[in-house]
Amino acid sequence: MSKRAVLVVDLQNEYFPSGKLPLVGIDQAVANAARVIDGARAQGDPVIHIRHEFTTPGVPFFVPGTEGVQIHPAVAPLDGEQVVVKNYPNSFLKTDLKPMLDAQGIEEVVVIGAMSHMCIDATSRAASDFGYKTTVVHDACATMDLEFGGQKVPAAQVHAALMAALAFAYATITTTDDYLA
Repeated sequence: MSKRAVLVVDLQNEYFPSGKLPLVGIDQAVANAARVIDGARAQGDPVIHIRHEFTTPGVPFFVPGTEGVQIHPAVAPLDGEQVVVKNYPNSFLKTDLKPMLDAQGIEEVVVIGAMSHMCIDATSRAASDFGYKTTVVHDACATMDLEFGGQKVPAAQVHAALMAALAFAYATITTTDDYLA
């Protein structure tokens, strides 16, 4: 039994052009994520899908029961693959993800998905803090332009800064091609 699992974080319809929070580079990220998922399935590594829903009234996106919260068809779970529904950026917070991983003897997690600066960051740091060897396949992740102090920060810079921070102390950062090699 594999001691590695792939965590597919929030690759949901809301992040695509038809959704309410379209991300820069989401199509390429999902194409790469599908390759990582296919590789995991071929190796017998568990693939765990994580889906965000907001339970706060009035939040206009990730509303339970809408098309936006559905996992994108390109990376949809197969029968038998586990799906975790979360309400916070950290996929471990108030979910059964950690007990699920521990019950399977998982020691290493590979994180892919969205958004780099939110749920990928929070989930990767938590995984590392829990003692899992953590890898982020950065080109299987996507984010958006942000603004701080009146200055626009392009998505590529947001992503690069986040990956650099994770690489400093929390995770191995790699590409899809290198990971699959």
